Amino acid sequence: MSRKPKKGYYVRGQFVAEGSELDIELKAELKGTHEASRTDLKRESDALQKLGEDLLTLRADLMERLQLPEKLRDALAEARRITNFEGKRRQMQYVGKIMRQLDPAAVAAAQAALDEQHNGSAAEKLALHASERWRDRLIADDAALPDWLERFPRTDTQQIRALIRQARKDAQPEGKVANVQVSEGLAPRKGRAYRELFQLVREQMEDAATHARHEETGRDA
Repeated sequence: MSRKPKKGYYVRGQFVAEGSELDIELKAELKGTHEASRTDLKRESDALQKLGEDLLTLRADLMERLQLPEKLRDALAEARRITNFEGKRRQMQYVGKIMRQLDPAAVAAAQAALDEQHNGSAAEKLALHASERWRDRLIADDAALPDWLERFPRTDTQQIRALIRQARKDAQPEGKVANVQVSEGLAPRKGRAYRELFQLVREQMEDAATHARHEETGRDA
């Protein structure tokens, strides 16, 4: 009597009998890979829908720069108008569906725009740090003011001198308070003039940059 052939399959030329340890191992491996793939896809889908929700808060100038598909812009605009919870939930699901159709470059651009809104652009950060450095120089060094006025001649001289004097005065508390600060290693007190001086410096630097751009545009015209 002939033996009944075993059920199974071949993997790289090796016969794998159904129910064998190798069969169980291979099927578990296959299932694990499949489940991992489904998990990754779900995670990616959720992230894109969340990105779509975050775009609802994006500033108009940054949104315009993105040049998103009109269909997505319309869907986001409709989501902003909807106040009903269930209606908004369904609309955001639709937004998520459109987001999943975007190419990777568009997704990266949207993420970069949101990051810029939350943290400021690289240029804004550089301008902020430059303003802080100038403020500190003006307070610490008398020689800094002539240098500043030479670079930024549109500054109100009397105003900036008054703010520098007051900021220095605020930073030098008298008597016991000063002794406590020195002994405890505390930072000098920073009053209103300190903040106003920073604001003045920042405004003048922005004004100078705008003026320079206009002059450059005039020469190119």
